[in-house]
Amino acid sequence: MKLRILAVGDVVGVPGLAFLTENLKALKAEKQIDFAVVNGENANVVGITPKQADAIFAAGADVITLGNHTWTRYELQPYLEQRKRILRPANFAPQCPGRGWGVFQVRSEKICVVNLMGKFTLDPNTDNPFLVVDDILDQVETPIVLVDMHAEGTSEKRAMGFYLDGRVSAVWGTHTHVQTSDADVLPEGTGYITDLGMTGPVQSVLGIAPEQSIGKFLGDPPRRYEAAMGACKLEGAIFEIDSESGKCISAEAVRVR
Repeated sequence: MKLRILAVGDVVGVPGLAFLTENLKALKAEKQIDFAVVNGENANVVGITPKQADAIFAAGADVITLGNHTWTRYELQPYLEQRKRILRPANFAPQCPGRGWGVFQVRSEKICVVNLMGKFTLDPNTDNPFLVVDDILDQVETPIVLVDMHAEGTSEKRAMGFYLDGRVSAVWGTHTHVQTSDADVLPEGTGYITDLGMTGPVQSVLGIAPEQSIGKFLGDPPRRYEAAMGACKLEGAIFEIDSESGKCISAEAVRVR
């Protein structure tokens, strides 16, 4: 049996959430998607609220992954305990609320989703994601394993892809919001893309109003990030997985404008 997995890049602000709501279900139907994972950590531009997480689920996400802004909205912490389909990075300290991986049923198949965060320039206080994922894989019984590697460094993401090649079904990168052109199946059968891109305003700097980002680089005083306005896009990747072996058959980037 083949499973078609859709991974959707970071949803940014009200524009990104609205575009996801308008387009995700149609995209799933058009591409015959069996399971969709959406990174939602920027739904509030910085962080995500429970209400926004509910909206992402209502839009058609099966699982939400997060990243370095997980703890920005304090009201999310009890929500992480209550909802098993929202994941925070597994390499946060074990006393942190929520969970970093889970196994989910899709018809007769079980899919494991793992959320990891890189250490380069993000949070040096996290555990080593390479060692953490080894421990997780020792506990997983299904051959279908998907990994969201939320990281700044393209080298760290790509290293994780090759580190897990042949041991998981797919590894994709999030956080940098720029879709990369390297969607592929690695030599041992793991689907891979360095960054999914984002779901949000097209004419923006990573989803943020360009003038605000320019001002930051010019040295303007800090202020709350604001999402850009205008036309939006949804970016991600589709992985076709053989459910018996867990190997990836094909990987392709996807973009809706």
